[in-house]
Amino acid sequence: MASKIREPLFSVSGVIRGIVTFDSLSERSVNIRTRREKTGNPNAAVLFYDGTCGFCNGMVRFILDHERSNTLRYATLHGKSGAALIKRHPYLSEIDSVIWVEPGAGRRTEQVFVRSDAALRVASYLGGFWRIGVLGCVIPRLFRDAVYDFVARHRHRLTRRPASCRVLSGQDRSRFLD
Repeated sequence: MASKIREPLFSVSGVIRGIVTFDSLSERSVNIRTRREKTGNPNAAVLFYDGTCGFCNGMVRFILDHERSNTLRYATLHGKSGAALIKRHPYLSEIDSVIWVEPGAGRRTEQVFVRSDAALRVASYLGGFWRIGVLGCVIPRLFRDAVYDFVARHRHRLTRRPASCRVLSGQDRSRFLD
């Protein structure tokens, strides 16, 4: 009698491929999936960051150096796009965080991720080795956000502004909204 082989409900390879999902009561938690969209696509995700923070600018440079799909768009929280985002989502004005926004398409509404949820989205987006950071989704959000908030409070002391600004290629420059 042949026995059936059961598929595991959870696998490390599934997490590394970025197809693990996590759900919670929060509107900011959804499936983690890597999207491969063309540069300049208005439906591509946008990463909002503090443009006056050396740590945040370093994070953006790191993403630009390590991303594989070159689809993520960037905007500062203090620019026009950041103001428009806060107007659409007033609760964001109280949050000191990097923000990952996935625009709505069709029936899907715009999805906003803050703090550690945004960091998990970045890890998933980077792909490759960096996608292992998605394993952080098994840690309760309360603890992830506590660590995130600690780093956020001290981020200005962690790095200094670079002596010179990075010159972006035309393709990279087009992905910055303002």
